[in-house]
Amino acid sequence: MKLSELLAGQEHQVLEGDPGRTEVTAGATFDVDRVTPGSVFIAVPGHREGGPGSVAAAFARGAAAVIVEGPDPALPVLSAAASRCTVRVPDTRRAAAVVASQYVGEPGRWMDMVAITGTNGKTSVSYMVEAVLRISAGAKVGVIGTAGSRIGDELIPMPHSVLTTPESPDLQYLLGHMRDRATGSVVLEATSMALLTHRVDRTFIDVGVFTNLTQDHLDDHGTMADYRDAKLRLFQGLCRYAVVNADDPVGVGIAAMMPGAVTTYALDVPADYRATDLAVSATGTRFTLRHGGRAYPAAIPFPGRYSVANALAALASCHVLGHDLDALIAALAQMPPVPGRFERFETPDGTSVIVDYAHSPDSLDKVLTTIRGYARGRVITVFGCGGDRDTTKRADMGRIAGTRSDLCVLTSDNPRDEDPEAILEEITPGLTATGTPFERLADRREAIAFALSAAGPRDTVLIAGKGSEPHQTVRGRLVPFSDMAVVRELALARNGTLSAATSVVATPRPPVTRV
Repeated sequence: MKLSELLAGQEHQVLEGDPGRTEVTAGATFDVDRVTPGSVFIAVPGHREGGPGSVAAAFARGAAAVIVEGPDPALPVLSAAASRCTVRVPDTRRAAAVVASQYVGEPGRWMDMVAITGTNGKTSVSYMVEAVLRISAGAKVGVIGTAGSRIGDELIPMPHSVLTTPESPDLQYLLGHMRDRATGSVVLEATSMALLTHRVDRTFIDVGVFTNLTQDHLDDHGTMADYRDAKLRLFQGLCRYAVVNADDPVGVGIAAMMPGAVTTYALDVPADYRATDLAVSATGTRFTLRHGGRAYPAAIPFPGRYSVANALAALASCHVLGHDLDALIAALAQMPPVPGRFERFETPDGTSVIVDYAHSPDSLDKVLTTIRGYARGRVITVFGCGGDRDTTKRADMGRIAGTRSDLCVLTSDNPRDEDPEAILEEITPGLTATGTPFERLADRREAIAFALSAAGPRDTVLIAGKGSEPHQTVRGRLVPFSDMAVVRELALARNGTLSAATSVVATPRPPVTRV
């Protein structure tokens, strides 16, 4: 495909070569190490694996063209070869979304596209949308998000990334792959940074979903207002219809942004889809769905108000796409567990263990409130906070955990480049203020082992923060670690099912009440 076709309609300045004669045969990339002969290298400023400093290296690897960002007039002309082309654009990320989408034939146009944004619930809603479409209509659904990319149970191999929403070249490649595999619908998680950096541009979203806005990611955005505005980009021309949480003040405001195109859901206020009469147990929630003047009995195999809110978002999104409401409601009760989202395990001696991704003050509060609503014994919470992320929430999470738990175990989440003990030190004041006893064990395996050893048959252990993540990020390394896998191994070893050689269980000791 000619570079001129990929740039059609985009403001650009040719620095060398001829876009009309430059053939692009190998897609686009930000990563200089992924440049192959015939590809377009997009020199995004600040990108770890590329950027303007990698232009020469990209040409050396056979790039057919390079796209750079202005207005620097001093950028050197690196080659006069007719087979190479350098083009300057006002914004490389905006241009990347257009180029990548055009190259694979704008695949989002050919599938039903659902994009979910919000502080909490993105992964759960995406799994629920996929599940109800598959169960109710036998649909082939693609999922792109925190747990990677897949079509049904088939994972799509991609270079490893910590991004929930892939960069636009990778996202468009995934969409093209899904289209070519006859995928009818795609559901993707749209993070605030993805929206801010134009990764989701040119994906042709049919339904944009807003779940909620609570404190998180202030390390990226600085203020809650900027964080909110990044989320709202989804509803400023990137989607045709919106499904929004009317219980959230930000959700209420979206209706004015998209007149006549917004569908609401709620538990506490009138909405197009409203849940009432909730009955919560350890294994699920029954409720009445009220829509269009009718009342429908409904149930989901997950406990808690926030799980019902997520289910309403999924249900409304699929109904807006044109699927039968009765079939969708029936499918809700048959949904499988969402990995790492209130994922349950019972130890051989009767302790209930919950693994959940809760890593913000609001999500931790909601999970613990749900557990408190049905717990028969003590609640023991294992948690930490991510390194190199918003530090202002750490003491608050300590306060929430201490308020709603009988015992806490502070441990490492993903410390990244921070000292794990320093992170725990910032959590401690909030926890200490509650008077709840706690233990500090930076080693996450030791912390889980301690919690299991301290728990009795009627107790509930919540392991929060990482959900289904298969690794910890430590000093730039990905260390294999799965909360649920560790729970299963330690629980079985403690019961004598596994040999002591395969597991090391921490010796129980009294928790420390720190004042």
